[in-house]
Amino acid sequence: MQTIYLDGRAYPDGAAVHAALKLLLDLPAYYGANADALYDCLSERREPVNLYIRAMGAGDTADTLRKVTRVVEDLGGNVTVAEA
Repeated sequence: MQTIYLDGRAYPDGAAVHAALKLLLDLPAYYGANADALYDCLSERREPVNLYIRAMGAGDTADTLRKVTRVVEDLGGNVTVAEA
């Protein structure tokens, strides 16, 4: 099971979060950089992803991370948020 670590304070917006997810999760080139595309790509994996979020950040970054947490949880992964 893969575990990824994110700190929302490090990303200026949701697009940057998705760019980081693409790299960290080795997502395919056709990854659409949104919650639906993330769900599709992660649902093809054999094992769920664990997600540890140090801080949610603010604005669009926080909104995006909330969507990402729902995707991970919907697919059976564990999410830990240290600071909301």
